[in-house]
Amino acid sequence: MKFVLIAIVCYLIGCLNPAYFLGRIKGYDIRERGSLNAGASNVVINIGKVAGVFTALFDIFKSFFCFKLGVYLFPDLPYIGIMCASFCILGHIFPVFMKFKGGKGFASLGGMVLGFSYKIFFIMLGCAIVLVLLIDYICVITSLTAISFPIIYFVSTHDLTGAAFALFIGLVILYKHRKNFKRIRQGTEARFSALWNRDKEEERIRQNTQKNND
Repeated sequence: MKFVLIAIVCYLIGCLNPAYFLGRIKGYDIRERGSLNAGASNVVINIGKVAGVFTALFDIFKSFFCFKLGVYLFPDLPYIGIMCASFCILGHIFPVFMKFKGGKGFASLGGMVLGFSYKIFFIMLGCAIVLVLLIDYICVITSLTAISFPIIYFVSTHDLTGAAFALFIGLVILYKHRKNFKRIRQGTEARFSALWNRDKEEERIRQNTQKNND
């Protein structure tokens, strides 16, 4: 019963989506604008960088909090932190208050990694920054992180149950990015460099969208 209760609590914490709430304060549903995603990157596009940073930090630390809460309540269970963070991420991706249409879980995955090891978090963050500058597509970095962390976790702990939870979440995040990869093939996915080349990137996407519709 305690496991069920903490899973529900962590899921509900995950449902708290600042991107959605900030959009509502502005008078619209952020899932109907920009990248159509209730996450930090879309907040940057529609509201601004400060709001985007706040959103990212909130999503990271809600998952981090759930990880540490599980470890505090059940210190003898090696997988409990990963399990609690997993339910938080599920709440972020499939929030009951938003008709199960939430964000894609990358920042909250970061909270899981941070809860497990701050050293691994900063190493993976550094690698992600370098790779996103080289590849120029955030969704590719998100997917690589989602799949690589379960492997890193298992190699570090040999905890098969925790690794299974992490892998399940990684596959869910990968599934949520399927449309992004389709847009990459079509040439209509926004690149990371759009942050400083917005007009040029919008023109590229417009041209490719028109080409795909012809």
